Amino acid sequence: MMRFFNTAGPVNCEKHYCLPPLSRFNLPEILTLISQEKYFVLHAPRQSGKTSCLLACAEYFNKDGR
Repeated sequence: MMRFFNTAGPVNCEKHYCLPPLSRFNLPEILTLISQEKYFVLHAPRQSGKTSCLLACAEYFNKDGR
């Protein structure tokens, strides 16, 4: 399947051209907050990858079996 540029919705790196979602955010800080069971807000402009980041975090945790 040929990749293309996504214009709406979460990015799927297998289908779309993209930067790895977790490389655009401070992953160690997010992991620290989650391990401390603290709330955090992912605040960014629209279409900046917030949903893609959260989906990538969920995939990251599922791979580790957490």
